Amino acid sequence: MTIVILIMLVGLAIANGANDVSKGVATLAGAGVTAYRTAILWGTVTTAVGALLSIQLGRSMGKLFSSGIFTGKPTNAFALAVLIGATSWVTLATITKLPVSTTHAVVGSLVGAGLVIDASAVQWQGLIQKVLTPLLVSVFVAYLISLALAYAIRPLARRGAARAANGNGKRKIIDVLHWISSGATSGARGLNDTPKIAAIGGFALIPAGYSAETVSLLVAIAMTAGSLLGIRVARRLGDNVIKLSHYDGFTANLTTASLVGLGGLYALPMTTTQVSTGSIAGTAGFNFSRLSGKTLRDFAIAWLVTPFWGAAVAAAAMWIAK
Repeated sequence: MTIVILIMLVGLAIANGANDVSKGVATLAGAGVTAYRTAILWGTVTTAVGALLSIQLGRSMGKLFSSGIFTGKPTNAFALAVLIGATSWVTLATITKLPVSTTHAVVGSLVGAGLVIDASAVQWQGLIQKVLTPLLVSVFVAYLISLALAYAIRPLARRGAARAANGNGKRKIIDVLHWISSGATSGARGLNDTPKIAAIGGFALIPAGYSAETVSLLVAIAMTAGSLLGIRVARRLGDNVIKLSHYDGFTANLTTASLVGLGGLYALPMTTTQVSTGSIAGTAGFNFSRLSGKTLRDFAIAWLVTPFWGAAVAAAAMWIAK
């Protein structure tokens, strides 16, 4: 069973990479700074940097997901059930071009499998305080910060547009800042997500003789490889939420990188999906007509389904194994 768990762990990391790399680089292509394939390559490289840094900096996050949600004894069957629940949903969402949260899928799967193996070991209070609250609050905070930044730099954007109309505006500085903020977002995502996924695999692999560092490294490599497959979700996020300007893209990424990076360092499991979507939407300010209601509705439905799918599938897998 250890080999099966290892394969499923790699599968979840690949699916995570394919779905989540878009959250950092979609704005680059959506704003016309570069092509989607180039943006994906940039996101892949910077994701790898963040994922590798997480081996040393992400231990608090790993501890939260290995013992802060379910405190019972995590058997091999439990680890496999959680991986099946999370991987099945993230993979399906990636195929259907929906940006979803691996964090939500993992949390739902932990709860679903935990309820079957030992319901009393599910830490509801810690789940609400340390997981659900940061997840829910982060999207609104991202929207408000991005909105405030958008209004703060709007005069700069107008002057840049005027210079461009006169043939003198080259936007070199804002483009460089956009690249940097995009890379920072992808790096923060790697820092935030790698420990969560590694913690699930660690339930079975560490007792089997793998070190925690080795498990994290395997996740980092698989996540990096999966990021190369992220163009489908990136197009959905970059083109369909709002028509982005160079300034909008920079603002959204600056907000996302800051929040997700802080979350990774302080073990606040924010979802890059919701933070990045909230940040992109916030660039519209109060001009809601710029936003695609249909796209945001589809995203919201997928977000609501994510933890329940994970919980249901993981519970069913755990019940069969039990």
